[in-house]
Amino acid sequence: MKPQARKKARELAVQALYSWLMSGNDIKQIELHLATTNDMTKIDMGYFKVLLEGVAEDVEVLDQAIKPYLGRLPNELDPIEKTILRMATFELVERLDIPYKVVINEAIELAKIYGAEESHKFINGALDKAVKTLRKDERK
Repeated sequence: MKPQARKKARELAVQALYSWLMSGNDIKQIELHLATTNDMTKIDMGYFKVLLEGVAEDVEVLDQAIKPYLGRLPNELDPIEKTILRMATFELVERLDIPYKVVINEAIELAKIYGAEESHKFINGALDKAVKTLRKDERK
C-alpha cells in the first residue's frame, strides 16, 4: 500500500477515534458511518481497521504507556491530543514494522491539521520521550 493511503487511513482513524472518545458510541458504528460517508478508494482500509480496533481495545494500556511522558495527567489532555497520542502510542508499541520516526512525524502532521496551535510541539515532545523507552532497541 502506498504511504499516502496509510496517511489517509491515519487521518480517518483520528476522526473515528475522536468521535468515539467524544460520543461514547460503538466503534463499529463509527467505522461504518465513516466508511459509508467517505471515498475509501484512496485509504488503506486494512490499516484503518487495525488502528481503530487496536486503540479501542487497548485504550487503558495505551494511556498508561504514554502517561509518564506527558508532564500532565491524561484526563487533562485536549481530546484531539489524547486521540493522536493514543494512536501514535499504539503504533510505537504494536507496529514495530513502522519506524518510530514515521510514527512521530505522522502524529505531528495530524496535530497540525486537527490540534490546537501549539499541540504539535506537545505531541512531538511526549512521543520523543516515549520512544526512548517504547522503542529503545530501534534507537540504538
